[in-house]
Amino acid sequence: MNHIELFAGCGGLSLGLKSINSRLLLANELSPMASETFAYNFFPGEDLSAMAQNPSSSGKHLKTKWLSSRYKLTELAARLRENPHQYPPLGEGECDLLSDGEGLEGSLVVGNIIELNKWLKAEPNKLALERLQQGFGDGHVDLVSGGPPCQSFSMTGMREYANSRNVLPWEFAKFVELVQPKIALLENVTGILRPFQVDGKRVYAWFEVAQAFAEIRKDTSKTMVEDDGGYVPLCLHVNAKYAGVAQNRPRFIMLAFRRDVFRVLKARLTDPNQDLFASSEDFFNKVRAGKTVEVKDLKVHDADKEPRIFDGTFLQSLVNQNPIPVKDAIDDLRGPGLAKSSYVKEINDLLGACLETRSRKNHVHRVHGLEVQRRFRIYQVLNEVSLETSLEVLRLLNRREKTLSARAWKELQPQAFYVREGKPFRQFWKKDELVEFLLDHQTGKHSQKALRADQPAPTALSIPDDACHYDEASLRTLTVREMARIQSFPDNFTFRSKPTTGGDQRKFEVPQYTQVGNAVPPLLGHALGQVVRYLLGLHGGTLETEESAAIRLELEEMV
Repeated sequence: MNHIELFAGCGGLSLGLKSINSRLLLANELSPMASETFAYNFFPGEDLSAMAQNPSSSGKHLKTKWLSSRYKLTELAARLRENPHQYPPLGEGECDLLSDGEGLEGSLVVGNIIELNKWLKAEPNKLALERLQQGFGDGHVDLVSGGPPCQSFSMTGMREYANSRNVLPWEFAKFVELVQPKIALLENVTGILRPFQVDGKRVYAWFEVAQAFAEIRKDTSKTMVEDDGGYVPLCLHVNAKYAGVAQNRPRFIMLAFRRDVFRVLKARLTDPNQDLFASSEDFFNKVRAGKTVEVKDLKVHDADKEPRIFDGTFLQSLVNQNPIPVKDAIDDLRGPGLAKSSYVKEINDLLGACLETRSRKNHVHRVHGLEVQRRFRIYQVLNEVSLETSLEVLRLLNRREKTLSARAWKELQPQAFYVREGKPFRQFWKKDELVEFLLDHQTGKHSQKALRADQPAPTALSIPDDACHYDEASLRTLTVREMARIQSFPDNFTFRSKPTTGGDQRKFEVPQYTQVGNAVPPLLGHALGQVVRYLLGLHGGTLETEESAAIRLELEEMV
């Protein structure tokens, strides 16, 4: 299987696909900081920071190529810190790409997907596009995958339908129209499923994107006709925790099948696989016929609400695992000599085997002041009491209450709070003293919490202060490596650039913590890769080759 990765980030989805022996034809990422991590892990010997210190070593044979930069290749240090929102327009900056596509195979293109689409469509670059469409010699592209930036769709941020980021799923569709892969895979937050209010009407972004894929033309020089191209969208709501990730991470997934590929699959798939496509096919036919479609016309298969519909199908790998507690992901990192769990061994064996061994661990503990450590201990205590008491304390911390109920005091009195260094923990024997202590630690933060050792972690975000460790001896936020473990990155995956950022730089910089939080968990990528690989084998009629027979047996064992 060969694939193209858009919105590649640091490479979580790419690593998952690499673990099933896929071949990377091309990757694209906007951020130079995330690109540095991608290059370091996927292109052996391509240490961009080290090369930047020695400009003479920055030759023209890098696999990391800039689409348009204000700086020359010999100014690599400046490129790595360039604001991606200020890349020059095509033709006005330094471009590393050649019009004939030479050197493009297997590369990472640093730049805006909108500009990349323009570059590929430009007549002088026709040969480069043709070589890409032909898989650089393989004759085809199997998969185009990626997760467009999701901040404007996320329920944790400001939902803005008019946000410029919201055009990116449509740019994804434009790229698919240009390259015509057999299958496209789009990943996003579940917030994309919730409607926006636009001019008093409900607008569903996921539905409009699905319609855009159905409308894709095979020959872009012609207007759309009913029997010309198009992709049949299969929409899913899944959770990475059921794919073996130690994290509660619900996600929207759209698998879109080129019309001719879908026809073959439909003829070869058996029940209950056929049932998965019923609404997708009806929706597709209506769109191609120019009929009006509504949200009710396209079903989103939900692994949480209807897990049985995945059982015994090619989607089995997405719901095959029991949730992994966060303790299994990070407990051995508390100190030397602690045993690694089977979860850690799995991600290191399955995913780490795809990478070179690296010595950097990204496990630097962050240092916090006494007041912050006290607050973190409060969050840990809240995991030990009832939900009602926890909510009371949070209202105190958020300045919405001034005292505690008798019931809450009864629950909290036996708990040990962190007070000072030396002999740090103590119980409070008077309610007023505890209330005063809690009021001294008021905060405007509403999302902070302590991890629960026996449960999957909450969805990893790009800000490290959102969660603290569950261990009372570790009153701190997580390290980059701990967050990476929770996301299912193996220990030999090294994150590059600076760990974190702040202020106005947060608007364009993508430091290590953000790289981890934004990534597709590699284990989820592996599970999605199994799905795609199986379907491609079925489409090609090669399911009983040695490799595809192994895939079939693997899926049967899951059932």
